[in-house]
Amino acid sequence: MAYRDLRDFLHKLEKKDELKRISTEVDPVLEITEISDRVVKTGGPALLFERPKGSRIPVVTNLLGTERRMNLALEVESLEEIASRVRSFIDVQSPQGLLEKVKMLPKLAELGSFFPKSVRSGECQEVVRTENFSLDEFPILQCWPQDGGRYITWPMVITKNPETGKRNVGCYRMQVFDGRTTGMHWQTQKHGAEHFRSARAKNHEGRLEVAVAIGADPATALAGILPVPPDMDEFLFSGFLRRDPVELVTCKTVDLEVPANAEIVLEGYVELGEMRTEGPFGDHTGFYSLEGQFPVFHLQCITHRKEPLYLTTIVGPPPQEDYFIGHAIERIFLPVMKMQYPEIVDVAMPAEGIFQNLMIVSIRKSYPGQARKIMNAIWSLGQAMFTKVVLVVDHDVNVQDGREVVWKALCAIDPERDIQFVLGPVDTLDHAARHQDFGSKMGIDATRKWPEEGYEGRWPDEIKMDAATRSRVDAIWGQLKLEGTKKK
Repeated sequence: MAYRDLRDFLHKLEKKDELKRISTEVDPVLEITEISDRVVKTGGPALLFERPKGSRIPVVTNLLGTERRMNLALEVESLEEIASRVRSFIDVQSPQGLLEKVKMLPKLAELGSFFPKSVRSGECQEVVRTENFSLDEFPILQCWPQDGGRYITWPMVITKNPETGKRNVGCYRMQVFDGRTTGMHWQTQKHGAEHFRSARAKNHEGRLEVAVAIGADPATALAGILPVPPDMDEFLFSGFLRRDPVELVTCKTVDLEVPANAEIVLEGYVELGEMRTEGPFGDHTGFYSLEGQFPVFHLQCITHRKEPLYLTTIVGPPPQEDYFIGHAIERIFLPVMKMQYPEIVDVAMPAEGIFQNLMIVSIRKSYPGQARKIMNAIWSLGQAMFTKVVLVVDHDVNVQDGREVVWKALCAIDPERDIQFVLGPVDTLDHAARHQDFGSKMGIDATRKWPEEGYEGRWPDEIKMDAATRSRVDAIWGQLKLEGTKKK
């Protein structure tokens, strides 16, 4: 059964020895980050800080900071189970006859059961506060020494498209300016920024309603992070992941719905004519993203559980918790990439590539120039457009093995022939770009080259011992008494 809420998942983690309660008083300014950073880099547990300095509300960090906890969050043994479910839905073809239509009915019924469900009340509104409240009551973290202040780092920011009314759920950092205002880091290419621009075009002096939910069951908390297709409701995909619909409750002061099982909800608006300096912020690149002008969120109501938990995440020098989220995205959405480009065999985004800096793709090559086609395809896929370097290798290269990739890729390229550069949109956080949001990207074709691609020689075979010899040596290995070595 799906986790009811965040605390239900924490209970599961505690039973699995994957949660550590910390009763020592710890400061949300820097200290919680330093502890969490050390723990995530050693594969340690989720952390529940019971006595954050200056607040009565416990802090949860490193919730999904290992692959095992990600599997527990999604209630699977392996992320491949989710990928298989995704594959089974996208493999559905238009039914040709009555029998095929009948076979499709259970799958369509299952998909229909995942749609968000509106309810009249929820735990997130056990306490409603429209006056005498302040964000200062919450243990919001300042993560790194040069941060511009405290930041809410794992919000589900909910807005509606002013033109269509379609909901968007995004995860955008929010710098706390004072007890009732924060920044809203809507990067140029994000849907939240598009809603802001669309609303401002209609009325520059108007407002855009915003709701921010903090803390929920893990599949729901991931709603604003997962790169779902543009026409899909993020909470629908969360329902798909948890195999149970996300229950939504209408806010008290804005015309938006939020997860009923959330821990904390911030209701308010963005003034469309107002911008304020936001930053710096120690970002997932491992460097500080610098100051910039961003919209301002005004808080007019807080609702929360009677004894809420504050869920947050740390970003910074990799690997951090976001790497494990990114790895889940890589595995879950691989079938979608394969559906569009069947020649793709596998994809890897190493932790050091911090998502947008490096994507390694293996393909089953069947015509010249195919690797370059895949580079351009990736640069046209949603958030993958930010990928700074795309490295394409042959199908027999294990892209999950960094040592094999470096060895085989470097042996396969003639740099002048096999590297191409393009200009286009880049991530706002890319501090090396020539202009904010615009710069260059590099594609590397490290596949075996064909004559049509300018290679005139015969591509050599990889050195491998024959199977018969390996088998004979395996049989006598124990007699050799070679200490400190292993059979292959």
